[in-house]
Amino acid sequence: MKRSGYRTSLHIYFIFLLSLLCILITASVLFFMLITVRKADGTIVRSDWPESFTQEFEKQIVFIDGKPRVTQAGLELLQKEELGIQILDAAGEEQFSFRKPEQVPSGYSSAGLLEVERAGHLADRKTASLIGVAADSNCTYIVHFPTAVNRLTMQLNGEHLIRGRTIAFWLGGLMLLLIFLSGIVYGFCMTRTMGRVTDAVKAIALRAYMPVQGKGTFSDIYDSLNVLDAEIRSSDRLREQTDTMRREWIANITHDLKTPLSPVKGYAEIMQEEGGAGAEEQYRRYAEIILKNVSYMEQLLDDLKLTYQLESGTVPLERKRMDLVRFLKETVIDILNTPEYEERSIQIQSSREDIFFSFDRTLFRRAFNNLIVNALIHGGRDAQITVGAAVFKNEIQVTVSDNGKGMTAEEADRMFRRYYRGTDTDKKPEGTGLGLAITKNIIESHGGAVDVHSAPDEGTEISITFKVN
Repeated sequence: MKRSGYRTSLHIYFIFLLSLLCILITASVLFFMLITVRKADGTIVRSDWPESFTQEFEKQIVFIDGKPRVTQAGLELLQKEELGIQILDAAGEEQFSFRKPEQVPSGYSSAGLLEVERAGHLADRKTASLIGVAADSNCTYIVHFPTAVNRLTMQLNGEHLIRGRTIAFWLGGLMLLLIFLSGIVYGFCMTRTMGRVTDAVKAIALRAYMPVQGKGTFSDIYDSLNVLDAEIRSSDRLREQTDTMRREWIANITHDLKTPLSPVKGYAEIMQEEGGAGAEEQYRRYAEIILKNVSYMEQLLDDLKLTYQLESGTVPLERKRMDLVRFLKETVIDILNTPEYEERSIQIQSSREDIFFSFDRTLFRRAFNNLIVNALIHGGRDAQITVGAAVFKNEIQVTVSDNGKGMTAEEADRMFRRYYRGTDTDKKPEGTGLGLAITKNIIESHGGAVDVHSAPDEGTEISITFKVN
């Protein structure tokens, strides 16, 4: 066993012994309280002190002219201990009293004295009252104590008592030995179990953990370790996928940056080499191509900048309360006025004529333009595009749907990730893989959420939900 295992075992055993020690101390305190009594001055004495005091007080009783009296020393002793006394004749009538408690009778019957002798107190009092007999006379005295002491009388077999004491001693020793050995066994079992748990945690860190079916007391711990291992492996897979997508995107973005630079460089070299009359028209055409590629590079860099600004929350939102339905109609009209999409059909449906919402018009134009154009491109040329807006209690929902090709669950899950570019279209994917990621960030910056519902050959519906008061 390793050194740490010994420390764990000793720690558990120490807790076990400490608990046992607390039990023994508690039992000792209770036993001490049973066999002791507190006197009037606060002194703690054995619980048989009232009995012995009563028997010895006989020496303080004297007879003067045939009448019982208490010596001066006895009176001082009674005064010091705050005790009371009654001296009775043979008939049970009181002959002398000192510091007698209130409501104590002046005479007792034979049956009453026997009851006081048996119980150790008067019938209407809880404090002790013990009876003594003066040997030189036929009188009885009762000493009244301020504390409660119950008298217990038992008949014991002396032989069995001695034998039982021996048996109790050996049983107690055997019990302590069993407790000691049980503590050691328990400590080692706990150490071995904790060692297995520690090894399992190390295996998870090394990605070498094999899930186990937990049993017994530690089943919850093993179940938690199994869940932890599954989540870590899932996180690893996600990280690998993200790294793969990032590497692919870096390769694509490098290619996209080089692509517009090539014609810029080429036409610039041609313009440098060529000259003479009639070249102005050709130079003008070259300049248009150069400007087009430069514009594409600017747009690419702007997308990169906006992506990281949205993720870092550094984009200032210029939100204004506007009619969302009117905004969507204007966005659709602008798209359909583009020559590339002028022959396509886009329907707008709304549960109300106007739905007011506070948003940044520029960013919203960018987001919904991306969603609608994406549906036009990837839904297919014959796909019908529908843009809907509705209000449900404290929510505003905007949908962009098509009845086109649809996509798989994996593609739908990756749709709004950075660096991902769809490939389910006949056209070359010229995008940078940032458009829909920017769209999602814009919607989330306005407190919205995006959901995708799609299936192959059944179309796609993108649902955007905003919480409103």
